[in-house]
Amino acid sequence: QLRKRAPFAYIHASKMMLARLSRTIAQRARPLTARTFAAPAPKMFDYDTIVKSLSVADAIETVEDAFCKLAEGKVDVPMPMHITIDETDSAGPGDCHVKGGYVSGAATWTVKVASVSFYKSGGPPGGGVFVVMNAVTGQPCGIFQENRFMTDLRTGAAGGIALKHFGKGDTIGFIGCGAIGRVMARAAKAVQPDFKGVCYAPDGSHETFAAEMSAELGVPFTAMSSAEEMCGASDVIYTQTPGSTTCVEKSWLKPHATIICSGSDQPTKQEIPTDILKASKYVSDLTKQTSKVGE
Repeated sequence: QLRKRAPFAYIHASKMMLARLSRTIAQRARPLTARTFAAPAPKMFDYDTIVKSLSVADAIETVEDAFCKLAEGKVDVPMPMHITIDETDSAGPGDCHVKGGYVSGAATWTVKVASVSFYKSGGPPGGGVFVVMNAVTGQPCGIFQENRFMTDLRTGAAGGIALKHFGKGDTIGFIGCGAIGRVMARAAKAVQPDFKGVCYAPDGSHETFAAEMSAELGVPFTAMSSAEEMCGASDVIYTQTPGSTTCVEKSWLKPHATIICSGSDQPTKQEIPTDILKASKYVSDLTKQTSKVGE
């Protein structure tokens, strides 16, 4: 149509296009301003509130349902991110793990940051926070200052579920008697109330563990003199040591023994010797992770 018009039409059209282009460039060159959102502030949950409100028994049903969804391919769980805080005059030593996941169809997804092994500080050896995100708006809706309490509950719940489905026998052994050992004992009580407990800790804490868990759970615990003695008495064995060295041997085990391992978060962790893994039926929650970090 422009070819049918006088030459001034070309000039007029060109001026219009140039003006429009100039306005577009000017708009794009404007400095960015802060956006405003109407989303409500996330709810904050402090450590004391969390500890008073949750137990490992509360977590078992939820974690078991999550495992079922995982087996159905309905969960997105990326590999953990690991940050090493090397020891210097001003920091460390310690480790940080960042993990998260989403169950398809759920109203929220969660990311957690957990730190461990900060023994140099003189305070707690680590901490942690959960951030719960709204799966519709993408906004944070809850922040839990859990200091690894919820992390330990989830780990304990997984151990309880493993006992429920794979454990056989009345005597349950615990190698490693720290915070995870305690939550595993509580989970065992929730799914198998009448077990007998035996325990051993390389750091010598098994005597205290046995006395305190017997009093708390109302089941008998016996502190053993060695890991070998403990394994020889156990039908099911929970391992929760730092994992830098193996803690059991194949010759120590009963033929039907079930070993429940925890701590698939660092490639340096391996509590179970390779010959035991090779000789066993191996069940993992997330093989892509356990094949690289831990068991």
